Amino acid sequence: MKNMSEKTVNYTPEMTAKAIDLYQEGVAIDEIAEAIGKTVRSVRSKLVREGVYVAAPKATARKSDEPTKKELLRDLEDALPSDFPISGMMGATKEAIVALMGVVKQ
Repeated sequence: MKNMSEKTVNYTPEMTAKAIDLYQEGVAIDEIAEAIGKTVRSVRSKLVREGVYVAAPKATARKSDEPTKKELLRDLEDALPSDFPISGMMGATKEAIVALMGVVKQ
């Protein structure tokens, strides 16, 4: 039975050095994983722990210059008589609201 304080070594120092060298040479992680006999996830985790892996920037949510649906509905509400119910337009698409705005502004 193993002593609870002993830790199983998954990567030898040679494997770690090879993974780091390959990564710094620009070799893809899936190729590194194949070369050292580990999974892609394991190699990525090891490179992160070693401080060499740089994650690809994540795509940010698209924030365009276009007004939001909520902003369009506020503008539509301002353009229509006060007794016109806007609450029923919440289910409309943005394109439909823009089209209606075009008609109202004429």
